[in-house]
Amino acid sequence: MTLETGKRRRVLGDLGGLKRCIYLGGLSLDIILCMSSGAQAEEDNRDVDGSNGKLYIHGALKESACRLDMSSAHQEAALGEVGTGRLQIVGAHGETVRVELSLVDCLRKPASSLDTRTGGLTLPANQSTVTVSFNAARDLENPQLMKAQGVSGLGLRLENDQVQNVLLGTSGRPLLLTQGQNTLSYTVIPERTAAPLIAGSYRAAVDFHLSYD
Repeated sequence: MTLETGKRRRVLGDLGGLKRCIYLGGLSLDIILCMSSGAQAEEDNRDVDGSNGKLYIHGALKESACRLDMSSAHQEAALGEVGTGRLQIVGAHGETVRVELSLVDCLRKPASSLDTRTGGLTLPANQSTVTVSFNAARDLENPQLMKAQGVSGLGLRLENDQVQNVLLGTSGRPLLLTQGQNTLSYTVIPERTAAPLIAGSYRAAVDFHLSYD
């Protein structure tokens, strides 16, 4: 009898849960074949016809703060015309124009912000805060005002929604933010200075920076 015809096949079973073995016995040769369950699974999952693949996805979840709405990033404020007859004394002013900065995606979280004017801390329990700083060329006669390029005797005052003058080059008082969308309001006011009054068209450029906590 040959090995081929005399061969006997018997499954030995699971040896310790790790391997499955097969016993092949004949007249003159005994063979035990063992295959681990992991290798069997890998064999079963092999792509044999090129129809399977795998997609690897990666990214990051980060803590976000408020961000400036793009419609607020670049704005123009038209102050219109004001007659020199209205600006005969120092401190006289023209019509005010409102400017708004819109913030989106604001989250609630504990914060701690320093008020540079008073030296005090703003410690809201569950609200974020923001401070805004404005930078612009200052009027030579009154450094509290922005310089109006193109005319003389006229400067531009910037105030917050509490009718407080915005100090150029320094951070304003911390402002509390609510969850979602927030709007920060300011006003621009043309104001007479002590310099000789010379009429003309004027312009100014103001940079602003927001710091979140």
